[in-house]
Amino acid sequence: MLMKVVVVGCTHAGTAAVRELLMKHPETEVDVFERREDISFLSCGIALYLEGTVGRLEDMFYATPASLEALGPHVHVHLQHDVLSIDAADHRVLAENLKTGNQQHYQYDKLVMATGSYPVVPPISGVSIPRVLMCKNYDDARRIKESAKDAEHIAIVGGGYIGVELAEAYSRNRKQVTLINGVSPLLSHYVDLPLSHEISEALTKRGVELKANTVAKHFDSDDQHVFIQTDKGEIQADLAVVCVGFRPMTELLIGQVDMNPDGSIHVNDYMQTSNSDIFAAGDAVAVHFNPTGKDAYAPLATNAVRQGMMAGANLFKPTIKYMGTQATSALKLYDHNLGVTGLTLAHAKRNHLSAASVTMTDDFRPPFMPDTVKITMVLVYDTDDRRILGAQFYSQYDIVNAANLISVMIQNRNTIDQLAYVDMLFNPNYDKPWHYLNLLGQLAVTQADNTTA
Repeated sequence: MLMKVVVVGCTHAGTAAVRELLMKHPETEVDVFERREDISFLSCGIALYLEGTVGRLEDMFYATPASLEALGPHVHVHLQHDVLSIDAADHRVLAENLKTGNQQHYQYDKLVMATGSYPVVPPISGVSIPRVLMCKNYDDARRIKESAKDAEHIAIVGGGYIGVELAEAYSRNRKQVTLINGVSPLLSHYVDLPLSHEISEALTKRGVELKANTVAKHFDSDDQHVFIQTDKGEIQADLAVVCVGFRPMTELLIGQVDMNPDGSIHVNDYMQTSNSDIFAAGDAVAVHFNPTGKDAYAPLATNAVRQGMMAGANLFKPTIKYMGTQATSALKLYDHNLGVTGLTLAHAKRNHLSAASVTMTDDFRPPFMPDTVKITMVLVYDTDDRRILGAQFYSQYDIVNAANLISVMIQNRNTIDQLAYVDMLFNPNYDKPWHYLNLLGQLAVTQADNTTA
């Protein structure tokens, strides 16, 4: 008898789960439900599309329903189908065909919850008026691109990755841009205050008007403008884009599996929920965050594809164990590169860790080379056991892969002492006899030793 699997949601995690499941068990009967009319959209490419680097938004899709259905003889991708309920006790879901209104129950042996996330809609009146847009999916990107054609002044609400990327994209297109950031510093989830200030300066130098520590409270509009009431006065623009974060889409399983206070689903090391027949992956799920050893909400595509792949691999039996994450990420901002991993100092202290940090700015290679550029590095570590907790890298030099190395060291619970002397290559084209990461580790060791002396 064939195993029956239902997958709810088909962006990154759902697509990865289906591919991995059918690669190992192609005879499985799989029903995939997606309430949109497309799957596998890379929303991280929206800013690239808006600034013109990517010419076709359609290129941001990396799978089609037909490509998934070709993976096995019993695969059915149900587009524009909304799952209305999940009955974990009876192992069935109720789905509605959004085109016809017909509703039907589908039985399952195993279920993969890959519903993703909602863009956070802030408690601002007027947020749904025509000239105020969200930024999450393919439809949002098309609406923003179309609306921006006749817009000269664009206001962006939110100072995370998406907000900063949109501000850059529009400033490159010579739009007047106002970036409204709330009470937290710009990119505060990823960098500490000194780098936040440096990134803010990079934006303002390119003409972006940064409204820091400013809270949007109300939107209004007429045929041509949007009026944003803030706690610091009114801002008038032609278009407003709201991007203040995401929250897990998990209401279908409330009361049926264990969840965290933020609504994210808790999973074990094999992406299994507290119900042994329900697996979950992607933005609906909490990651196992290695720097703290706790659940955390980190809605990144990298986390989603890994979790989805593991959910698909583990449906029949525990096969691939989840290693957790450091929430490693990167951002290209004008001529600079930002790479981050793990905890900022502020977040480490918020998690009640005995943490400290060191900051180093230096040339990435020797002065006898014909040219070089500065790199700024921040290393966060635990003062009790000297374990590395996080790092931030910012430079015109493409330094982002340094964040990947530190990510591995955090995962392996390496210390600043090990970073100081770990073997690294030397070639004048790329670094000095002491690699810049060795030097960063040595600076942290010196600070830690002087503190305890």
